[in-house]
Amino acid sequence: MAVKWIGGHSSSILCLNANSEGLVASGAERGELTLWDGGGTPAGQLQLPEADDVTSVVFSPCCPTRLYTSHGEAISLLDVRSLKEPVERFHVNEEEINCLSVNETDSFLAAADDSGAIKVMDLENKKVTRSLRHSNICSSVAFRPQRPQSLVSCGLDMQVMLWNLQKARPLWTTNLQECEAQENSPQSAGQFFNPPLAHSLSVASCGNLFGCGAQDGKVRIFRITSVKFELELEFQGHSLGVSQVLFMPGAYWLLTGGNDGKVLLWDVNSDIGKQLKSPAKSLQRRKAHAPASTRKDGKLNKVASNERTRVLPKLTIEHGEKVNWIACAEIKGSKRVLVADQSSSVSVYPLPEH
Repeated sequence: MAVKWIGGHSSSILCLNANSEGLVASGAERGELTLWDGGGTPAGQLQLPEADDVTSVVFSPCCPTRLYTSHGEAISLLDVRSLKEPVERFHVNEEEINCLSVNETDSFLAAADDSGAIKVMDLENKKVTRSLRHSNICSSVAFRPQRPQSLVSCGLDMQVMLWNLQKARPLWTTNLQECEAQENSPQSAGQFFNPPLAHSLSVASCGNLFGCGAQDGKVRIFRITSVKFELELEFQGHSLGVSQVLFMPGAYWLLTGGNDGKVLLWDVNSDIGKQLKSPAKSLQRRKAHAPASTRKDGKLNKVASNERTRVLPKLTIEHGEKVNWIACAEIKGSKRVLVADQSSSVSVYPLPEH
């Protein structure tokens, strides 16, 4: 059973984040922002200007009192010790922001928006240094741990992209629909009706592995090698769209949340190990070593599906409501998953020790 954190919002919660000290921030519709202590008691509340929906909240990895929030087309930097007026406010995006990411040195902030743009700000100079682009809504962006100049993004154009801040063009791009077309599975025909619009990304602590959740219910795990990435694992995670993916800190355990109302926990490291032993995966590895001239840029080779390798969740949480956001926090010495949905409360579930 979930513990419910109530009293912090009057409308649907859209986003969550936790800092290294166990403080949790939640953003909701109509400009509502709330801080929670580990016991689930509201520790501070703020109404952001213009009452725009708060779509993303991200604590600084370096300074746990700094909180970046997006609301409408604007970004506000808040000091959680004194939750009053924003310390700073930036307006660099032209359409509603969907996702914020701050690199681990707190030197760059990326803001992905409905126009497909990713505005990258130098936080020291307070200037946009890069404007990266998808051809449709950019739903998620994430800096890579241990590589502060590198980031990945995905969008409703079904593209997953790897970027380096030295370049304005992506280093590598993969189209999830082309990946589907190459899989001769019975489901492929259905992709026209349920295309793999990409909703969420999360990078593991090592910085080389990342997960992507899409509208077709599938979770895809990619491995970055130098200036490109390849599909390592693909499995049917949810019966409806995957709205959220989140690698737990310091582990290869992946949390996913879906429109089917489920929150699932996967042991990605173990599942990739199974894939590496499968004949289809061995074939893919041989293909991957073929000369570059024989492979189309960014196209994915066929990967064994979870029907053959039996990728099963380690934990299934029947949350029952469409998942807007998930976060992981350590509360009273134990890991918890926090879930935001269409309601005004945060649901908190225990996670197994691994």
